[in-house]
Amino acid sequence: MLAYESGPVAVPFRERLLQIVLYIAVLLSSVAFIEPSPHDGLMGVLAVAGLVAGIRFPRLLVLPFLLLMLWNVAGLSAALQVTGQEKVFQYVATSFYLAIAALLFAMIFADNTMARLATMRSAYILTATIVSIAGAIGYFRLFPAAEMFTLNGRAQGFFKDPNVYGPFLILPALFLLERMLRVRIDVKTICLTGVILFGELLSFSRGSWFHFGVSISIVIALSFVVAPTPKARARILSLTLAGAAALAVLLLVLLSIDSIGGMFKERAQLIQSYDVGQGGRFLLQEKALSAVLEFPNGMRPFEFSRVYGLQQHNVYLQVFLVYGWTGALAYILLLIATVWVGFRCALQRSPWQGYSIAALGAFVGEMAEGFIIDTDHWRHFFLILGIIWGLAAAARTSQRANAVPAS
Repeated sequence: MLAYESGPVAVPFRERLLQIVLYIAVLLSSVAFIEPSPHDGLMGVLAVAGLVAGIRFPRLLVLPFLLLMLWNVAGLSAALQVTGQEKVFQYVATSFYLAIAALLFAMIFADNTMARLATMRSAYILTATIVSIAGAIGYFRLFPAAEMFTLNGRAQGFFKDPNVYGPFLILPALFLLERMLRVRIDVKTICLTGVILFGELLSFSRGSWFHFGVSISIVIALSFVVAPTPKARARILSLTLAGAAALAVLLLVLLSIDSIGGMFKERAQLIQSYDVGQGGRFLLQEKALSAVLEFPNGMRPFEFSRVYGLQQHNVYLQVFLVYGWTGALAYILLLIATVWVGFRCALQRSPWQGYSIAALGAFVGEMAEGFIIDTDHWRHFFLILGIIWGLAAAARTSQRANAVPAS
């Protein structure tokens, strides 16, 4: 009896159930070529599993809850200006769903944090690896009908758009790279990172490449700052330089392949044909800015593209145009608050510090990419949002538990 009691603590069934559903939901998050996606359907199951497991609503989440609800209520108010347009209300419903999903993830990661983070990390890296391989298969047309994994000659995996596929791969890549910088390097991690980054390259998404550059810079900088010893900082610096050199050499080798080099040369140009001219991205953004001033209550979803023919490709203009000034203010405050709590959590010593650093890097990179694309309905964006707030709530709980009571 004593030997049994001193052994490993069994995981309660309800917690095991939550982790299984979480794993499957994240694993299927790369299947996004159909609406609703399998991931969307599993979110309801995940919510039920969370309730069974006893997830709670920490007080820290009141702020993102209020900002997310204000953002969405403002969008609903703008949409109510018209009736009988099913597509508009599907858009509004998706916004509400994603807000709830972010809060659900935050509640999940607020307790039993390390076990649930490990489950999410494992599933995300696996699905990113699979979808990267699918993208490469499609790009090189390795079997008949493999083109279904590409769009306009660019890898997209199981997504509908290479510009969403590319950013989806960044957080799992950061998980792997952060671990190599701060913990250890092994062959498995190097191989997984290489596969995912190759998928990132084949997306040929300029915004995604920029996103990755911003994100990995933040991860390296924060890892360097929080390193506990000069030896650890020297290790991070040396690995960064060695990794950058290896990446440059590998990129040169890959660009020597005609099918990659030609597309890279085309996509790497700073200004593309659809950026300029009549109906170009820059002119549309100018028109969007004028529309923001003209419609303080928003224009409702899809109205700008109906009037001007195309989207403005800027999430900050998008939130003003769709959700009005009130909704846009709530969204921007949400971003600022998320970066603030994420930064504080990334600097704090904790078992999940590495996760905080990777999530913050991915979040800020996605914020930067938002200046050239609409990100307000990207599912992985709301997962990252939930991770940051969940870890901030876990950190607050940990601080209170470790506080020494006054004598």
